[in-house]
Amino acid sequence: MLSVAESPPPFDTSAWLAKLNDAQREAVEYGADTPNAPAGALLVIAGAGSGKTNTLAHRVANLVVKGADPRRILLLTFSRRAALEMTRRVTRIAGAALGARASLAQGLSWSGTFHSVGARLLREYADLIGLAPAFTINDREDSADLMNLVRHELGLSAKERRFPAKSTCFAIYSRVVNTGASLTHVLDNAFPWCREWEADLRMLFAAYVDAKQKQSVLDYDDLLLYWSHMAAEPAIAADLSARFDHVLVDEYQDTNRLQASILLALKPDGRGLTVVGDDAQSIYSFRGATVRNILDFPAQFDPPAKQVTLERNYRSSAPILAASNAVIELASERYTKNLWTDRASAQRPRLVTVADEADQARYIVEQVLEAREQGLKLQSQAVLFRAAHHSAALEIELTRRNIPFVKFGGLKFLDSVHVKDVLAVLRWAENPRDRVAGFRVVQLLPGVGPATAAKVLDEIAARAGAGNPVDTAAGALAAFAAPARAQEDWQPFVRLMSSVYGRQTPWPAEFEMVRRWYEPHLERNHEDAAIRHADVLQMESIAGTYASRERFLTELTLDPPDATSDESGVPLIDEDYLILSTIHSAKGQEWRNVFVLNGVDGCIPSDLGTGSEDEIDEERRLLYVAMTRAKEDLHIVVPQRFYVHNQTHMGDRHVWASRTRFIPAHLMPLFDAYAWPRLPVPSAPTAAGLAAAAQAKIEIGARLRKMWD
Repeated sequence: MLSVAESPPPFDTSAWLAKLNDAQREAVEYGADTPNAPAGALLVIAGAGSGKTNTLAHRVANLVVKGADPRRILLLTFSRRAALEMTRRVTRIAGAALGARASLAQGLSWSGTFHSVGARLLREYADLIGLAPAFTINDREDSADLMNLVRHELGLSAKERRFPAKSTCFAIYSRVVNTGASLTHVLDNAFPWCREWEADLRMLFAAYVDAKQKQSVLDYDDLLLYWSHMAAEPAIAADLSARFDHVLVDEYQDTNRLQASILLALKPDGRGLTVVGDDAQSIYSFRGATVRNILDFPAQFDPPAKQVTLERNYRSSAPILAASNAVIELASERYTKNLWTDRASAQRPRLVTVADEADQARYIVEQVLEAREQGLKLQSQAVLFRAAHHSAALEIELTRRNIPFVKFGGLKFLDSVHVKDVLAVLRWAENPRDRVAGFRVVQLLPGVGPATAAKVLDEIAARAGAGNPVDTAAGALAAFAAPARAQEDWQPFVRLMSSVYGRQTPWPAEFEMVRRWYEPHLERNHEDAAIRHADVLQMESIAGTYASRERFLTELTLDPPDATSDESGVPLIDEDYLILSTIHSAKGQEWRNVFVLNGVDGCIPSDLGTGSEDEIDEERRLLYVAMTRAKEDLHIVVPQRFYVHNQTHMGDRHVWASRTRFIPAHLMPLFDAYAWPRLPVPSAPTAAGLAAAAQAKIEIGARLRKMWD
């Protein structure tokens, strides 16, 4: 950096800041004239599509241009990609403003995620906080494995009643660490099925901490926990604070209590602290984030933090914003803002009523293809949903219609582990020689590993020449000497397979029988069994639309979709593809044409998210986030009827659904509401038609042969 004597004359910032609107410029220029004597805290409430990233990048660049040392700026983001992009933007913007002195913009070395910056600082201060500087960091899988090892050493895995699985134990531990809540509170509110193990879990977590310390390892959550404890020490906190003149935080509404405590320790008086976010897009409480951080931010300082609100939206049309504003306005607590735009449009958001989920899938496919014919690429269209299993029927319809798609927010429906388990049972029933399916199914039983599964399949293969494969497979299973740990489950398994091999139960009731057998294994193997169970029920509903087991399996196997998620990237499946995404994974994205599935109570809001006013408000914010992803066209689809399974003494039945409570009657004028009719059912082919088709086939065959004469 230049010394005071060498400092260049003030820059005329009017040119390179001219593209910012008034509110953005106010946020960028606040306190920038005295960068080495920072002003008080700044809160930027950045509405959806209001240019948040551009504003934050310009603020950092402006600080550098006005003389701030980039090495003394700490910029915290929520992903490594966001940090890299922010650094590139700052360098480009500041470099353009500085001209020949563009090298002054280099050196923004403290830009990264909370966890990456925490790791760097912990290594620097390791000796002062009792850490070995060469500590290693376990990822979540390694951490769960260590938890499991400690669990075994304490004898908890040998309990008569099944102790929570390692992944569940680690999830509970992580929730306690990130939220700052007590173990009792976390168990009561997030893991009620584990309440009986509270004393054992306390013992396990204490032993887990001891094991990490003895091995000089930290887990992902420790990077924040240790940083928070370190910053709570006055001497270290003062040293940390003195290192940075400016601390800027992106997506502040997504921070947890640990992260908020770190920031307050770094800048207790708020000077030099800037946070940017939108309370209306706070949707990650399941990760420990709390909307209270951003709602309570101004009052934590004296004087209160300066507040700038970005309301001009550069993404969506005026009718979409009018409806979105009205939905979020009904929240119990929020920062007042009304997004506006100069993008006029006559097209209001559509509120489309359909008969059921099958019609919902057909409506979306019809609209997507119609838009594509009008020149709108599939990649410019997205279907959003509250939970991953909500898209099951749509995925089947897209596959059937040969429309490529990529799903974000989890594996595609047919590639989920639990769905593949159930399909494997049916495939093995259809073909007892299918070794791959059999190998998977047998290992679903406790106490059965790869070696035992191979012995079972070898026994079936050895008997295959003795008669009907169905009979020999059933006989081999009945005669097999199961391991001791599998004895209790073996006979029910044999009865199931004998029944499905022999088609003793008609289709699709056969699927229900398989599902009932699988449910206890699902609960044993997966800590999120309730969510996965919904997928299996959805598949059962789909199975009921097929005439036989063979047709069901064939249709699903002809064009199996590739597994994709927001971590695995986009597969090269086609030059164009439709986007399917959970609302959580869609945050920060935008598309020209957006469909929101299942706009009904029970889905949005989720029936699991209505236990408190805070939960209902977050569900409302989810709908708001989904609506504000749309640039030109928004469709909220409302199925009138759902098929539910055995949830009461009344058994399987259709239930009627009501429009989401977040769009009450007085908001209806903001939408184009209409019912979408069922597609006509194709009539059965006539005998004359079949004869004509057969003749046409013969004639076409003759023509094809003639081509090579």
